Amino acid sequence: MAKIVVINGTPSLVSRINAVIEYAEANLSQSGFEVERINVAELPPEDLIHTKFESEAIVKANGLVAEADAVIVVSPVYKASYTGVLKTFLDLVPQKGLAGKIVLPLFMGGSLAHLLTIDYALKPVLSVLGARHILGGVYAVDSQVIRNDQGQVEIAEELQLRLNSVLEELAEETNHRVGRKTQD
Repeated sequence: MAKIVVINGTPSLVSRINAVIEYAEANLSQSGFEVERINVAELPPEDLIHTKFESEAIVKANGLVAEADAVIVVSPVYKASYTGVLKTFLDLVPQKGLAGKIVLPLFMGGSLAHLLTIDYALKPVLSVLGARHILGGVYAVDSQVIRNDQGQVEIAEELQLRLNSVLEELAEETNHRVGRKTQD
């Protein structure tokens, strides 16, 4: 079974972007993928800040990335870039830790003004980590993920359609790559 790991770079575990992650995880699980999540905000802050590569939590998180066939990188957009929380973890991923992996960015920002954050802030870092197969990703706007009066989060239909499309592409690419690996 193909494995996909989600790297959740939001500092808040009650963020609306978590609804997008849960949507993606459910979609991929229903398609037969094993999906695991790294909530970077739950990793020991001292290990992240002091780049403790040997930390048990960091070694375990990097092990999930190493075992994955595909990686989904998720972050809200702060100050025209991804979060510092995400950056501290990416700094601990081995130099070629994303080599041979399909990578899907999922970002959310307050407006379309930062639409190119994925291309200009994230993709160069992913490339340095060895990623060569980076899908176009999805940039969502906060207004597409709202909390209703009952406190539940609703994802706008237009965003669901875009997520479905890119998740289908991720599934196809991952299955193709995994199938090719088993034939070799």
